[in-house]
Amino acid sequence: MSIYQSTPQALWSGRNTDSLQYWHQAVTCLNSLEFSDQSTEKKLAILGYAGEEGVKRNQGRIGTSKGPMAIRKMMGPMAYHLPKALKIYDLGDVGTEGDDMEASHDLLYQTIKGLLSKKAFPLILGGGHDLAFPHGRAVMEYCMGKGEKLGIINLDAHFDIRPKVDGKGHSGSPFLELATSFPKNFEYLCLGIQSAANTPELLEKANQLRVQWLEMEEFTMDNWTQIREQLDTFCQSMNKIYLSIDLDGFSSSIAPGVSAPSPWGFSTELIAKVLKWIAQSGKLISMDVVELNPKFDQDNITSKLAARCVEFTLRNFFVS
Repeated sequence: MSIYQSTPQALWSGRNTDSLQYWHQAVTCLNSLEFSDQSTEKKLAILGYAGEEGVKRNQGRIGTSKGPMAIRKMMGPMAYHLPKALKIYDLGDVGTEGDDMEASHDLLYQTIKGLLSKKAFPLILGGGHDLAFPHGRAVMEYCMGKGEKLGIINLDAHFDIRPKVDGKGHSGSPFLELATSFPKNFEYLCLGIQSAANTPELLEKANQLRVQWLEMEEFTMDNWTQIREQLDTFCQSMNKIYLSIDLDGFSSSIAPGVSAPSPWGFSTELIAKVLKWIAQSGKLISMDVVELNPKFDQDNITSKLAARCVEFTLRNFFVS
């Protein structure tokens, strides 16, 4: 059994028009992870992580393996506002055979690093948040090889710096793994932290790792000026930014289909401002959206939210 699965072109569907008007008309599905486009023109590479072993290890709700396909289905019919000359490729999904999450991570890491070397912008669709370890590792090594400093911005209710379990990583440990792998280069800003979801030990660990963060009570529209100042201060010293969007940071009233739902969370209005700021900073190098669990979704609202976060960020990144 292969842990790779290509995306059927028919999955990208929507209204048919004579000119490019919708996302499904812009995407070309590839039949392998071998990315041959080495042109210097801007290009977007979509890669799914159909994995949930990390969520299982972290005692979350199973179902995230269906997340990438659900996001694609919601993106297909969306109006297309990116440059018509932009090449968009869908490389398919990396899954997991049995409980061998580490093999999945190795393949994700190798693929993402290859995409970066060929000047493609990686968009990774999850899948459990454990993918932030291979994703972050690939971007970190790529930036270090160019003498550039990488900053990680995570929109999340959780730090995801929990220790490994029996020596194995999981969806709650990716940023600790990155901090351990790159202790001198780990720069991490987490926005939307909920104290009720992070123990005192995790808060202490965050301080030890020099993590910067804003708790949910501060991460509000009324506090946008301070948020913008913190983003500006963090990004000023960075050459590139890796953005991770964990859907469980939203309230379950608008994002019920996640592994770890919460009745509290950040608003779509605020996230739109944050995403626009990051996209237009000129430093964004890659992004992922994680923890979508279609099994618990209602009327595809969480899948649509994920798709809108992606579309809005990319529109402001490629068009600005």
